[in-house]
Amino acid sequence: MLDYKIWQWQGFNIGYRSEGEKGQAILFIHGFGANSGHWRHNLPFFAEDYRCYALDLIGFGASDKPTPNQPLSYTFETWSKQVADFCREVVKSPVFLVGNSIGCIVAMQMAVDNPDLVLGITALNCSLRLLHDRKRQNLPWIRNYGSIAMQKVLTNPIIGNFFYEQIAKPKVIKNLLSQAYQRKEAITDELIDLIYQPSQDKGASEVFLAFTGYSQGPLPEDLLPILSCPVTFLWGTNDPWESIELGRELANYPCVKDFIELEGLGHCPQDEAPDIVNPILQLTINN
Repeated sequence: MLDYKIWQWQGFNIGYRSEGEKGQAILFIHGFGANSGHWRHNLPFFAEDYRCYALDLIGFGASDKPTPNQPLSYTFETWSKQVADFCREVVKSPVFLVGNSIGCIVAMQMAVDNPDLVLGITALNCSLRLLHDRKRQNLPWIRNYGSIAMQKVLTNPIIGNFFYEQIAKPKVIKNLLSQAYQRKEAITDELIDLIYQPSQDKGASEVFLAFTGYSQGPLPEDLLPILSCPVTFLWGTNDPWESIELGRELANYPCVKDFIELEGLGHCPQDEAPDIVNPILQLTINN
């Protein structure tokens, strides 16, 4: 796996990986609880023809994890600014953005805020944010009230930290990945460790709890109508967390070039099946 590099942003250490020295730039953005290592099977493929970067959002991976709201809040607006500044200071050119899960929302928010920096977006299994305040009304009432109650309980620091300690364990991480991945052979010790190790960092539990209580901010439906760059969706058909039936509705916006279904794959297809995803992803970037 590529070694980390460190970039200073607003006084914080930000981890990133890079590979490739020629061509246009691609910036890969991970999902919730993951980090730039989740793109370890993708960067080498693209590095032959592109300058490739994978960034740890602040609060994840090798990046610092400051206490929420002191001074930064863990929101898509914060991550959008981080990604934009990274493009200006490190990449020093416009980029193609490739995101997975909440990384897709970060990419869209950044493109809305900084249209001059984004050439296009490929979104893999975009987070639909079904627990957002504006979407709760569409949930079954018991799930709606259950999620609200859980969020309120987790705001108690003692309960929240205890809950986090129970899930931030290799065995639990493996079980969660077994839900998200359809190819079980892709769930390696390396994958489990790259998620587990940052979860033990100081401040990691506070970041986790802050985001689980974040039910505001933008939805894909808010950002897609105002995007000025093209978007392509790739979606694993067997994603247990982000319904492909609901995902297909995102293809109706004018900025969307294509909606490509990845048969039999789950929530993180770029890591689960890079042999399938990399060539398709290359086509979306080249076109």
